[in-house]
Amino acid sequence: MENADNGGIVWSDRKRIAFGLPWTFTKYTLTKEKLLIHTGMLNTQEDEVRLYRIMDVTLRRSLWERMFGLGTIHCCSADKSTPEFDIAWVKDAAQVKETLSDMVEAERMAKRVSSREFMTDDEDGEML
Repeated sequence: MENADNGGIVWSDRKRIAFGLPWTFTKYTLTKEKLLIHTGMLNTQEDEVRLYRIMDVTLRRSLWERMFGLGTIHCCSADKSTPEFDIAWVKDAAQVKETLSDMVEAERMAKRVSSREFMTDDEDGEML
């Protein structure tokens, strides 16, 4: 985990490949209010998810990932553009998941948001 004094960055890492080496073009950055997922080298895309919109956080670790100290964090959110996403193959995934989960709860409490505010009726998309 990095120091939070770095412009609000709490954690930053790259998606890893074989043997846990960070030779990919996917970078994850966790700030106090949002999670950024930057992908690509020539054609790039940056997804931003506000922490209070994250509904569920799950840690997945295959045998291969455990052998190299990696893990994948699966998130479900109320964000329309990224309803589900993975923070794939990162080091210290259990610690990152706990940090993310704690920050999501803190942000939801600060913004006074509860999960029922994100529930929709599937037929017409209306908020319940």
